[in-house]
Amino acid sequence: MLVVIAIIGLIAAVLTPSLMGQLGRARVKSAQLQLESVAAAVEMFRSDVGRYPTAGEGLAALVDEPADAEGWTGPYLKSASALKDPWSGQILYRTGDDETFGVVSLGSDRKEGGTGTKRDLVAPK
Repeated sequence: MLVVIAIIGLIAAVLTPSLMGQLGRARVKSAQLQLESVAAAVEMFRSDVGRYPTAGEGLAALVDEPADAEGWTGPYLKSASALKDPWSGQILYRTGDDETFGVVSLGSDRKEGGTGTKRDLVAPK
């Protein structure tokens, strides 16, 4: 009986790191797809309203109609929960000039920078 338990323990010790790595990579892929979906919703907002959401409106403008968004035909996302990444962190909205924007996930560590599953993800690229 002890031999069987020891063998199961060894198998678990060998497989666990591999499975955890797969889970991390799957969350990164899921986050990137989610960011692309949010970026597409921002583009639909721009198509309808004629501008990107302002920094003050943020991504909430995709779910709730802003006061001065003439032509808004949203909601562009089903709910505000679509604005959280797979690690339950808030998806960030960054504006540049009137022609650029970015949606960002800070990765599993929820901090700027990082590598691997901790790296920041951005859409559009």
